[in-house]
Amino acid sequence: MKIRQVTDLLDAARDAKCRWTLSVAAPHEESVLQAVAEACRQGFARAVLFGSRSQIDRAARDAGVILPADLITIVETGDDTAMARESTRCVLTGGADVLVKGLLSTSLLMRTVLQQDPGPRGSKFMSHVGVFNDPVSGRLMLLTDAGINIAPNVQRKFQIVQHAVRVAHALGIAEPKVAMLAAVEKLNYPAMPATLDAALVARIAASGAIPNAIVEGPFALDNVVSPASAGKKNVAGRVAGCADILCGPDIETSNALYKALQTFCGVTFASVVVGASRPVAVPSRVDSMQTKLMSIALACLLSGKPSAETAGPRRLSDLGLGSVQGLVPTASDPGNPPPGEGVACN
Repeated sequence: MKIRQVTDLLDAARDAKCRWTLSVAAPHEESVLQAVAEACRQGFARAVLFGSRSQIDRAARDAGVILPADLITIVETGDDTAMARESTRCVLTGGADVLVKGLLSTSLLMRTVLQQDPGPRGSKFMSHVGVFNDPVSGRLMLLTDAGINIAPNVQRKFQIVQHAVRVAHALGIAEPKVAMLAAVEKLNYPAMPATLDAALVARIAASGAIPNAIVEGPFALDNVVSPASAGKKNVAGRVAGCADILCGPDIETSNALYKALQTFCGVTFASVVVGASRPVAVPSRVDSMQTKLMSIALACLLSGKPSAETAGPRRLSDLGLGSVQGLVPTASDPGNPPPGEGVACN
């Protein structure tokens, strides 16, 4: 099954015929509880909630949500720091499959993950990937990095692209077309350093460093999402007018584009952080219930077989969605900046 619409993620999660365990940090908000309860109702999740029982109960009452005792456990936890710490520990010790961000900042949760998670094969580099449907064409697209790496250098941009390509492969896009974004489609250095970075990442990828993907740049946004714009500007390339992945030059660009699509176009995202031992569902605190539910479904699918389940598929390929082997970087890859220096708040 190839994912063509973000909502297809729910079908794929249900078709897995198993339940992933969610570890939810600070679920003190109505839409978070609605999303968790809906994932449980649809049969692909159970949850451990780390937070204040009284606040959770109040938010559930306000939302009209019933938290089934057989599927949802509440663990009384202190402040936001403790909630981030205990929810992360729950995943790392095998008590849960997916970490989910509730009503706390992305920066706090990801700093905690960086501190506690040794990372697969010793790596600690993480990046944010958002999956959405183009509001004009309806095509499935990915946007990176709107939530983690503030000002990545060329090497980190290359790794960000690697992560996004692997997610795209897992979603059934056999050869994703990656657009390295800038303000213009021509090299303009030193005035626009992003154009040089884009060209360098594209050149590295062209050497075969990112298999089964086409990476080109620099591009202005309109030239990679609109065939008409690309044609009028005589922009050549295999990515022109038909990009699958948009890689922003920095977090300001990617985050502004992410929120513009949501705010002005009503786009529903599924958002995850990849590169840790398990994917992390990191919807923004102001995201809709639907976006949070899709983020949970995507993170579950990318995490592989539920640790506590004996039934169900072991790989995404068993779901017809391809493999997530290599979704994380190798031990030789540098990690994210030290906590507080390179992790953004969303």
